[in-house]
Amino acid sequence: MSEAARHPAPYETATRPQPGPLRDWLAAMKAATHPAGAEPQPTVAPAPLADEARAAEPTKTWTPRVVTPAPAPAEAAEGDLSDLMAENIMLKAKLKVENDRYDALQGVIARELRNLRAHVEAEMQEFEEARRERDRLSASQGELEKEVRDLRARSADEAAQLSEMRSERDLWAARAEALAQPIFQKRNGL
Repeated sequence: MSEAARHPAPYETATRPQPGPLRDWLAAMKAATHPAGAEPQPTVAPAPLADEARAAEPTKTWTPRVVTPAPAPAEAAEGDLSDLMAENIMLKAKLKVENDRYDALQGVIARELRNLRAHVEAEMQEFEEARRERDRLSASQGELEKEVRDLRARSADEAAQLSEMRSERDLWAARAEALAQPIFQKRNGL
C-alpha cells in the first residue's frame, strides 16, 4: 500500500465552496444567538481556492431577517385557554343537541315506517279479499255458463223431441182421418 493511502489527507471544509445564502443564513443565526462582541472566529485557515470562490461571488449578498416572537403575556394564555374551554363546552352542548335531534328524527322515521307498513299490510289484505272475491265470482260465472250450456243443450233436445212428437202427431192425425173417412161418408144404399 502506498504511503498516501495509509495516511489520508485531512478533510478540509474550506476547499469546498459553501453556497452563498446558506452561509449568510448561518452567519445571521450565529449573530442573533451570540452577543455582538462574543462572536466565535472560524479556526480553519482560508485556502487559496476559497478566496478565489469568495472573490467570484457578487457583492450583494442576501441576509435573512431574524424575527423574534414577542413573549405572550400570561393573561393572554389563560384567556386563550378559557376561550378554548368555553368553545369546547359549547361544541359539546351543540353535539348533544344534534344527537338528541338525530334520535328524535330516527324515532319519527321509525314511527312513520311502522304506519306505512301497517297501511301496506291493510292494502294487501284488501287486495287479497278482492282477489278471493274475483276468484269466487269467476267460479260462479263458470258454473252459470255451464248451466246455460246445459239448458241450451236440453232445450235443443226438447225442441228435437217436440218436433218428433209433432210429426208423429201429424202422422197419427192423418191415419185417424183416413180411418174415420169411411165412417162419416154417406152411404148411398141405405
